[in-house]
Amino acid sequence: MAFGLRRKDLQDWKKKVDRGEIAFLTHYWLDERFPGCKTVTKVGCSDLKKLKDWGESHGLKPEWIDYRSDGYSHFDLIGVRQKEILEKEKLWEHLARLL
Repeated sequence: MAFGLRRKDLQDWKKKVDRGEIAFLTHYWLDERFPGCKTVTKVGCSDLKKLKDWGESHGLKPEWIDYRSDGYSHFDLIGVRQKEILEKEKLWEHLARLL
């Protein structure tokens, strides 16, 4: 279940994805499959090669992409890997949501 997601943040993420940029969207999220995790970061890009290459540079496998027919395919970053990648990308505002 997603919550704490602002409409403007989602719209900005979609615009970046549509432009072929690597785009990040962090929001609160609860899923019983991931106990102890309270946030998720969606990393999307309309250029799937670019998204795969970005993922591989962070040790993510292409088969982990949530392929979507609406054009908003993305990786879901959760837990320790989420924190590590956000730190590498220097996305301090997104990291603040993990606290």
